[in-house]
Amino acid sequence: MRALTLASFVLGVLLPPLTVTAASAATTKSHGIAIHGEPGYPANFTHFNYVNPDAPKGGELRVASEGTFDSFNPYIIKGVPGPGFSPESLLVSSADEASSEYGLIAETLEWPDDRSWVIFTLRPEARWHDGKAITVDDVMFSLDIIRSDADPYVKNFYGIIERIEKIDERRVKFYSAEPGNKEFPIRAGSLPIFAKHYWETRDFSKSTLEPPLGSGPYKVTDFEAGRYIVQERVKDYWGKDLPVNKGQDNFDVLRTTYYQDGDIIKLAIKSGDIDYNEERSSSGWAQDYNVPAVKKGWLKKESIPHKRPQGIQGYFLNTRRDLFKNPKVREALGYLYDFEWTNKNLSYGLLTRTTNYFGNSELSSTGVPTGRELEILEPYRGKVPDRLFTEPFLVPKTDGNGWPRDNYRKAFELFSEAGWVVRDLKLVNEKTGKQMSFEVLIRSKGMERTVLPYTSTLNKLGIDAKIRLVDSAQYSNRVQNFDFDVTIIKLSASITPGTEQRGLWTSKTANLTGSGNFSGISDPVVDELVESLIKVDNREELVATVRALDRVLLWGYYVIPQFHTKDDRALYWDKFSRPEITPWRGSSTSYWWFDKKKEAKLIASMAKNERSLSVTSETEPSAEPLSNDDGEPFYDPAIIDTFLENFEKLGIQPQKIKNFFTFQLFTDPHAFFQKNNWRPYALGSTLVVLVLLILRRRRKKGDQA
Repeated sequence: MRALTLASFVLGVLLPPLTVTAASAATTKSHGIAIHGEPGYPANFTHFNYVNPDAPKGGELRVASEGTFDSFNPYIIKGVPGPGFSPESLLVSSADEASSEYGLIAETLEWPDDRSWVIFTLRPEARWHDGKAITVDDVMFSLDIIRSDADPYVKNFYGIIERIEKIDERRVKFYSAEPGNKEFPIRAGSLPIFAKHYWETRDFSKSTLEPPLGSGPYKVTDFEAGRYIVQERVKDYWGKDLPVNKGQDNFDVLRTTYYQDGDIIKLAIKSGDIDYNEERSSSGWAQDYNVPAVKKGWLKKESIPHKRPQGIQGYFLNTRRDLFKNPKVREALGYLYDFEWTNKNLSYGLLTRTTNYFGNSELSSTGVPTGRELEILEPYRGKVPDRLFTEPFLVPKTDGNGWPRDNYRKAFELFSEAGWVVRDLKLVNEKTGKQMSFEVLIRSKGMERTVLPYTSTLNKLGIDAKIRLVDSAQYSNRVQNFDFDVTIIKLSASITPGTEQRGLWTSKTANLTGSGNFSGISDPVVDELVESLIKVDNREELVATVRALDRVLLWGYYVIPQFHTKDDRALYWDKFSRPEITPWRGSSTSYWWFDKKKEAKLIASMAKNERSLSVTSETEPSAEPLSNDDGEPFYDPAIIDTFLENFEKLGIQPQKIKNFFTFQLFTDPHAFFQKNNWRPYALGSTLVVLVLLILRRRRKKGDQA
């Protein structure tokens, strides 16, 4: 017994590495991971709950994009990228969970309690489109190319990865630059994987119109720069039967057509040139789709609710400009924005005012800080506005009548405190006498319609505010280089914010070209709060920290909040189906499928020019059939009816135009040529008169010569 005890003591002294081995063995190996808690789907799950695993494959989906494209590489600053290059990653997220990821290229992952490293085991069946296997070397090459050539935001996003090492042919280990960061394994797993053998002979830093080699469910088969891109489903896609892919990517063909203007896209969806479009304009949603195709159920107009955080959309003020360095100026400009008037007169009351950076979620700050949020903010007294602790942040409101005197009075008080005064009906700098002047940079006419009331108000109040409309390529370049005074930006928000917040608000990215810190925020308090939220280890602490960050950003007046919607406004021709369950992040055409039965009904209904067979109505009369005796139309009734409908805007009843003799020739030629119909005689007489007038005019010209 004494010998056994002595042996145990000696081993304990001489072999301490055994303790380390035991500690390192206390790791977790799984099919998935969550930032906080456990992933919702078990290891043996067969598909996500919000998809139809039996969805048929086939058909084509035609969509539109506004602007242009001149590159297929979205990971660099140069060029305007189009769809077609979406590299797969080691992990992929589910759309019905806040922060869970599951293996895609990776079969499993393993990590210790402090998440200081993570090991991914690659699937042996993972393949590039050229048939070659996806290897650990590809993973290591991908991190290197991101660090050397990607745009600053992407570089910063993966800055949490300290290094990477190859364990064997199928296993790769990532080391965290921030041990204890719960997000690290998920961030490492989101790394886009590029084909080393493809990119070794190409310059990743340059824009390219050669569709890069990928590994996903689609690949580009045809395109014309700036006009269209065609992607076809890869029939032998290696990952088509994985649980994370089951029931998704169901269309055989995806076609994206580019249009220079949003109004043309509206015409394209109404005429059937495209199949699906999301309408972001509330005024467009309210009034631009009162057309026969919608009324008859051929073109579906549907609001699909979601519960995802809305982030913030608004006028981002570039604090790199001297004009916007003073927070009082920024606050004053917010008082001059009349959301209520804009919503009532331009958007039919369909918009919701954005009031937070993390809107439509539990992450939004409300009232005055209390509880844990107050504890987090207490050390910053004197470094943030005193009002932050005593007043709830409220965006200025109006009665919507178009002339909010109280708001204007408050704005000019703030301007005066900042050194701006009114002289000769102009707002000028008290010292230099120079008028306040700036541009609002936009990239579409749709934005112009929204911005114009604001700039008009500013002009009336003595501020020289102009709208600068540029094309998509120039807009992208100027925003990436922070070459703007004011611009409208929409920033999405994660339900579980993490290290990506560094690229949006921190001092290190304020002057980093290509970063997401558009307003140029450089505040030590914001920097510390961002670092704090990255390090939290439970959901409750994360919520309190994000609310504190939200509150500090709001009281900085870096953005004049605009609006958001709580649904996705989709228009699509009635030949598609989608799952019954919509995840909280919203629906996606990735889960939809082409429905042959619906298409047959749609074609039959349009051929007869009657209400869609899938639409029932007891209150509206059926449309008058417009077809020949064989029931086969020789024209597109949707186009005729849409054209006639436009006369309503001129105050003319479409039916009167429809009954006019010229249209009967197209809508009912058999009735037109009946003996008892006066219209052919009227048409003939008109033509004779026109010919006689033309001949008479020519004779007069001849006599004068």
